[in-house]
Parts: sequence; C-alpha cells; structure tokens
Amino acid sequence: MLWRWIKTVILLPFNVLVIIPAIVLYCSDYSWEMQNMLGMMLGILLLIVGFCLAGWTMRLFVKIGKGTAAPWDPPQKLVVAGPYCYVRNPMITSVLIMLIAESLLLGSGYIFGWFIAFLLGNIIYFPCFEEKDLEKRFGEDYLQYKHNVPRWIPRLTAWKKK
Repeated sequence: MLWRWIKTVILLPFNVLVIIPAIVLYCSDYSWEMQNMLGMMLGILLLIVGFCLAGWTMRLFVKIGKGTAAPWDPPQKLVVAGPYCYVRNPMITSVLIMLIAESLLLGSGYIFGWFIAFLLGNIIYFPCFEEKDLEKRFGEDYLQYKHNVPRWIPRLTAWKKK
C-alpha cells in the first residue's frame, strides 16, 4: 500500500508542484528575490494548509476508498468523509492552494500563470471526464453526493448521506 501511495504522489502532485514549476521558471527570466514578509508568511501558511489537506485526502482515499487518486488505481469505494463532506474535489483544492503558495513564496507571476492553467484544465476535466467515470462506478450514491456537495466552493456544513 505504501508503494501505491508513493507512486501516486511522485507521478501526480510532484509533477504539478515541483517539475512543471521548475521548468516554467527555468524557461523564464526568473531570478529569486526576498519577498515581502506578508507575502512570505501568507505563502508559508497556504503551503502548510495545502500540504495538510493533501495528506488528509490521500489518507482517506487509501483508508476508506481502498485506492489512490491515480487513474490506474482508483478508489473502490466512494469517499464521503472529512473534507469530502464539504467539497467534491478537496485534493485538487489542496494542490491549487500549494500552487498559490509557491507563486507567493517565489514571487513569480509565471507560477501564478501555471496555477491558472492548471485550474482551467481541471475545470474542464472534472465535469467532462472524472465525474462521468464516477457516475458509472458508483451510480446513485455518487449522483446523490454530486447533487448535494459542490464541486469547488465548499459547503458551510458537512453533508451527511440520508
């Protein structure tokens, strides 16, 4: 199980948060300068929040879903616990939070541009592909969940299946 999780982290969020930003910065005229203290503190706070949320969601996928976030090893059970009671895509939300943190910590508009591209890609991908697959795999349970829990903007209260 540990290898499944490590492989998923290396191939998915590591590429989005480390490899692609490194390529973006390498191909740009970026040079690091000390950022203002408020930007640094906000960036650190967002990085911690995003990292904790990512760890929590991945743990739920393994523990409850009996799978990972990877398309080649998807959860076998629908996960509707923890942050998934508030929003359908907290794992992507965690990555988006960490990308914003990176752009603040590095003071890079290029990384913010990558954040926008990644966000737009997911705005298209989820309703067109991911959700259709989840509807097939989990049927009425997923449709009820989808009807009650928003895709991106969290609910104020936790949703509980009736």
